[in-house]
Amino acid sequence: MSAVEGMRIARCAIDVREICVARARGEEFGRRVREHGVPLPDIGHVTVHGARLMMCIRPGRYLLLAAPQPDSSAALMPGLWPPDAAPAAVIDLTGGHGAVLLQGTRRLDVLARGCRLDLDPAHFPVGRAAATIMVQVPVMLAALPAGLLLLAPASTARHVHEWLEATARPFGLVPQSSVGMAELCRSSVQ
Repeated sequence: MSAVEGMRIARCAIDVREICVARARGEEFGRRVREHGVPLPDIGHVTVHGARLMMCIRPGRYLLLAAPQPDSSAALMPGLWPPDAAPAAVIDLTGGHGAVLLQGTRRLDVLARGCRLDLDPAHFPVGRAAATIMVQVPVMLAALPAGLLLLAPASTARHVHEWLEATARPFGLVPQSSVGMAELCRSSVQ
């Protein structure tokens, strides 16, 4: 069985920032972000902006995924607002999440064994995002052109990764070491 027919699992080297919009300033936040050409996803969706992904799975909260960088959270979206008048707070969640990318035609067969969502592309097409429980762990999923991205809490990410590897072996697992943002953003999901 070839790698394309089977399944590939790769850890993702990414920074994760949560953008929390102030309750009464949602319109201002949306306006400022649109003025800078950043596509904000609707709830349950993911968008690409350059080499960054942004996903939204709850109102007023966005996860910004980017390549690892030593700079501050404010530098991730420069010029959107002055720090003393921000309509949103940016919180670094990088250490709190582990991420893996699942690729291959059999990835849905593997996930069906532990995921409560119907991930069939007819119901969960590219550009969709959701939160669910998988193998008793809360995870966030994003359907990307490159595959399915899973974010799990850092304390249980190893468990999720090991479960995926064990479950994928009969489906033609081809382990990969890691992928970066270039692979995750290789095709637009807008």
